[in-house]
Amino acid sequence: MSITVEKYGGTSVKDSARLKEIAARIAERKKENEDIVVIVSAPSGMTDSLIKRAKEISEVPKGREFDVLLSTGEQVSIALLAMALKEVGVKAISYTASQLGIVTCGNHNEARIQSVNTDLIREKIAEGYVIIVPGFQGVCEDGNITTLGRGGSDTSAVAIAAALGCKSVDIYTDVNGIYSANPQIIPGAIKHKEVSFSEMIELAGSGAKVLHTRSVELGAKYGIEIHLRSAFDWQEGTFVRSDEKVESAVIRGISGFGNLVRISYKSDKLRLSETVNTISKKGINIDLITHTMETNGGDEITCIVKEDYFEEAVEALNTISSPEDEILVEKGLAKVSVIGLGVRSKGIAASVFEILEKEGIEIHAVSCSEINISCIITEEDLNKAQNALHKKLIEEE
Repeated sequence: MSITVEKYGGTSVKDSARLKEIAARIAERKKENEDIVVIVSAPSGMTDSLIKRAKEISEVPKGREFDVLLSTGEQVSIALLAMALKEVGVKAISYTASQLGIVTCGNHNEARIQSVNTDLIREKIAEGYVIIVPGFQGVCEDGNITTLGRGGSDTSAVAIAAALGCKSVDIYTDVNGIYSANPQIIPGAIKHKEVSFSEMIELAGSGAKVLHTRSVELGAKYGIEIHLRSAFDWQEGTFVRSDEKVESAVIRGISGFGNLVRISYKSDKLRLSETVNTISKKGINIDLITHTMETNGGDEITCIVKEDYFEEAVEALNTISSPEDEILVEKGLAKVSVIGLGVRSKGIAASVFEILEKEGIEIHAVSCSEINISCIITEEDLNKAQNALHKKLIEEE
């Protein structure tokens, strides 16, 4: 019999009542001899509470000890769910990432899973146990605890499913599927029955918080279908599938996020590769890059990064800059994206620019791919931009 892998988010395991409901549901399925591996997040609010505690000690908590702290939230969930399952007569056992052998790189706070040892999981499944695993965490080769970044439990679930040879994974959360936009911001948002891996990667990377980007990348790589659904109504949600299995749509969704900073680096001796490598070696993800060659011989490289990391990025650039170079910082920016298979081939870009201009929204930078048109705007215009684009490009089409 194939193994079922499912993941429960923080709101799904937020209190004893929720844990008991999940345990009862799993117990019903175990009566049919279903083999189940469960990945859980920390209880809702616990990770934020731990971060708050850390900031009371350190202004910018990061690194090894921050990972040691943050990983404790998921350990609460695995132990409590295992206890809840035992109370309803189900053999269950919890393991930490280090006990199982979920090995990551050593990049603390944003680690990537490199391998998953499934020997212990398979051994205990054969003995009739439900296996409870903490998401979001791993252990690097030197034995240190690592975490995968916020939302990393999704990635843990897909990585474990891939290691076990599963064809699908169920991810339970507090939303009942993937929408054309954030329904909390845009009341007219439409729920999708299915979304392609390519579209979901772009949506997740552009602000849609329903799935961790890396989890979708792994799903696409290993051909694992992801079913995003609600743990509150247990109904069918949205399936994330290979591109060829999904009916194409010109526009799949509108997404966006703020908290971005533009760093402009001006120099007469600028090298793009050196600049990007200097920032990337700090583990900082650059959201957008532009390179402008001035007529007077000087160059300017502009990088868009998350505000949490801009100080590190500036410090890194200072190590390669000269006294005559100039580094400028602009805060309060956001990115709004229009996503769908073939948006460029349908002339959508011109419509996007026209809609934003009519709303009086200044576009600071643009990036385009075959399925994504993104504009950098001010953060105060983000909600207005998303509403206008959704209304004109989706609701009125």
